[in-house]
Amino acid sequence: MTPTEAAAFVRRLRAWYGRHKRPLPWRRTRDPYRIWVSEIMLQQTTVGAVVPYYRRWLKKYPDIGTLARAPLSRILKDWQGLGYYERARNLKAAARLIVSRHEGRIPETVAELVRLPGIGEYTAAAILSLALDKPLPVLEANVRRVMARLLRLRGPVNAAAERKIRSALAALFPRRGA
Repeated sequence: MTPTEAAAFVRRLRAWYGRHKRPLPWRRTRDPYRIWVSEIMLQQTTVGAVVPYYRRWLKKYPDIGTLARAPLSRILKDWQGLGYYERARNLKAAARLIVSRHEGRIPETVAELVRLPGIGEYTAAAILSLALDKPLPVLEANVRRVMARLLRLRGPVNAAAERKIRSALAALFPRRGA
């Protein structure tokens, strides 16, 4: 893809997103805690199911400190219906670590975030790009598939192909406002 084609692609993609994006509550914030909670809830769960849980969660646990202090039994009860309870346990454990090791502030690097329970590279990139405007590609299955087609990569997306995709995404989507 030439630089001109890439620029046109990005313009079309952003215009499409502007017309079709859903008005989701976590899209109205730059708060890393709220984005982190949404990303964890959205793992293996539909958006429609997450929205009411997300709203209730933030009323009960409006910040990391509140979540860190809450009894695990109450957290698990409030998580009921979302399934995959390990996500709730990891949220609690990570909140406690953030309070004890990071003065209650979500770390601002991928390396620090992935050391927390339940946070992998995808979630770390999502938190940092959405909340802190860090130029990190959020690479999941659909993005991998589309980018592999655009880059005309053949075969399964292995480590080498993923590096090419990350590099192409970094070039396509520079920092917001840049």
